[in-house]
Amino acid sequence: MTIIIPRQLLPSDGRFGSGPAKIRAAQLDALHTDGVSLIGTSHRQAPVKALVANIKAQLSTLFAAPDGYEVILGNGGSTAFWDAAAFGLIEQRSQHLTFGEFGNKFAAAAHAPWLSAPDVRAALPGTRSDSEIMPDIDLYAWPHNETSTGVAAPVHRVNAQGALTVIDATSAAGGMTFDATDTDVYYFAPQKNLGSDGGLWVALVSPAAIERIERIATSDRYIPESLSLKSALDNSRLDQTLNTPALVTLHLLNSQLAWILEQGGLPWACARVTESALHNRGCRRGLNPPVSRRLLAM
Repeated sequence: MTIIIPRQLLPSDGRFGSGPAKIRAAQLDALHTDGVSLIGTSHRQAPVKALVANIKAQLSTLFAAPDGYEVILGNGGSTAFWDAAAFGLIEQRSQHLTFGEFGNKFAAAAHAPWLSAPDVRAALPGTRSDSEIMPDIDLYAWPHNETSTGVAAPVHRVNAQGALTVIDATSAAGGMTFDATDTDVYYFAPQKNLGSDGGLWVALVSPAAIERIERIATSDRYIPESLSLKSALDNSRLDQTLNTPALVTLHLLNSQLAWILEQGGLPWACARVTESALHNRGCRRGLNPPVSRRLLAM
C-alpha cells in the first residue's frame, strides 16, 4: 500500500525535526546588522555584557520570575549542566524520572562516586513515571518535555523538606507554560523553541537553589572550575560567563526572546505550539510531539 501525503501538509523545510529548531529569517537579519559591533568582542566588554543582561531580563519577564530567583548562564549545553549539577547541586542523593534520553543522561551523571546511587524511576516509551518522596533524597529531577519521546510531565514542587525540584526544560522553555514557584531550577539549552544554537546552558534558580550552590561550593568537595555552578552564578551576576561564550548563540537567543515577548509571551507561545501539535497525527493524551518541533512549524 502506497501512502501519498498531500503537498499542502508537507513541511516547507525538510530539515524540520526534533533537533535544533529552525532559525527565523528576522533573527539572521538582525545578526547580520549587529554582528559588526559584536562578533569578536571580549565577553567582558560592554556590548556583550549588555547583551547578557538583556537576555537575563527577558527570561525573567518571560518566566514571571518570583522575587529572589535569578537567571544564570554557563558554558556548554545541557550535558555540561548535568555534570555541574552532580558536582554542585546534588548534596547526597537524587531521584530522577526517566522517560527519554535527557532524563536518562542526567540520571547517569548522578551516578558520581561522591554521591549515593540515585533513585531512578523509568517508564515505558510513551509514558512517564512519577516522583515519590523519600527520606534520603535531596533533589528531584525530571524533564518538562522529553526531547526523544515528546512525553510531557507537569511542573510541580515536590514538597519534601530541604529538597530541590529541578526541571529539564530544553524542549519546553519558551513553548510551555509553568509556574516558576513550583521549581528550584528550570534549566535548558537554547537551541529549541528559543531559536538559538547549542553550547550554552541557562537556568532560572530559586533562593533555595542558590543557597545549596553556595554551601556545596564551600565544602571540601572537589569541583572543577569549568563545572562550578558557584562560578556560573558569580559570573552571571556580572553579566558574563566564565569563558568566552558563542556570541552568535547569545544574539539569536536575545532576538527570539524579544519576538516571543512581543507576540504575547508564554501564553501566546503555548497556544502556538498547541495548534502546531494538532497537525501531528501522533498527538494523543500523554504522548505529544516534541515541543521543539512546534513553535515555528506553522
